[in-house]
Amino acid sequence: MQSATGKVAIVTGAGSGIGRGVSLALLNAGWSVALAGRRGERLADTAALAGDASDRALSLATDVSDLASVTALFDATCGRFGRLDLLFNNAGTGAPPVLLEELSLEAWKRVVDINLTGAFLCTQAAFRMMKAQDPRGGRIINNGSISAHVPRPRSVAYTATKHAITGLTRSTSLDGRAYDIACGQIDIGNAGTDMTRAMSRGVPQADGTLAAEPVMEVQAVADAVLYMAGLPLSANVQFMTVMATTMPFIGRG
Repeated sequence: MQSATGKVAIVTGAGSGIGRGVSLALLNAGWSVALAGRRGERLADTAALAGDASDRALSLATDVSDLASVTALFDATCGRFGRLDLLFNNAGTGAPPVLLEELSLEAWKRVVDINLTGAFLCTQAAFRMMKAQDPRGGRIINNGSISAHVPRPRSVAYTATKHAITGLTRSTSLDGRAYDIACGQIDIGNAGTDMTRAMSRGVPQADGTLAAEPVMEVQAVADAVLYMAGLPLSANVQFMTVMATTMPFIGRG
């Protein structure tokens, strides 16, 4: 089934949390969506939640840190839908919350490979596809996180990669201008997902204490991404911060 809007998206990390919420929002708005993630069964669950719109979903088990896997994702998307209007670089992971000097090189590299290299590989593939299609161009939205601005304690790998995503966003935005490719970043704070379940029990603060933190509904994030995605290519949200209203942000770090 073809997209009701004629628009096609790829969402990485689509099997849960923010990726699932954004995928469902796009499908419900009439987009066709390639659902990418490590676990095929979770992607199938996301597609099933879309109901009748699941006919416009394509589930593709993908390791974004692997070039061959990313190439297969974009080739399959092109083969099924014929074009790409949106890439949401959302796939991400963290490392154990240990002392900086105790973080293993293996854990560091895993976070860099998924959070940063994965976003870069997908961006490269999107550029190639968006430059070649007719009409030309498209949009890339990167999930930067509040950690693109300020760190949590014992989060050096995650924080470093999310700061780097901001650099990737800016370079992509600049280099994409000549090809009608827009790029923006959404920085998300405390959305209610499995990853933030610990927030209600208490998480480490900069002063060494533990404190519960408020969370917001994932739908608020999905609505924000849908707004960014729906803009004409002549307009762009360069950076947007969406967070639970009373979470500690300005005072963090």
